Amino acid sequence: MTLLISSLAAVVCTVIWYTSEKARALKVGTMTLMFWGASLMWLVDAFVEYLEVREEYFNPAPKDMLNDAFLGLSVVILGLIIWLVILLISDPKGVVRSSLARKNSNGKE
Repeated sequence: MTLLISSLAAVVCTVIWYTSEKARALKVGTMTLMFWGASLMWLVDAFVEYLEVREEYFNPAPKDMLNDAFLGLSVVILGLIIWLVILLISDPKGVVRSSLARKNSNGKE
């Protein structure tokens, strides 16, 4: 499930990045690389686990699948949070800068 969720997120982000100029300006490519890296990590993990348990790999317990789904969603959420922090720090459209300048010029807060 972790491989499936992170790969799906990587494909969706790649399509968004490729088709939208605005997405490129908002550094969606960084998020795309994070999700492709996570997908590669989970692929290696799946391969090693298959080498260890062989045919049992294809019959996971429902509890294990649920845990993997939560882990996959957690990875996607963490990737989105990291992307958001990068976006706020780089501030490509100057929104944060102008908001801070406006607060300072009004003398409030």
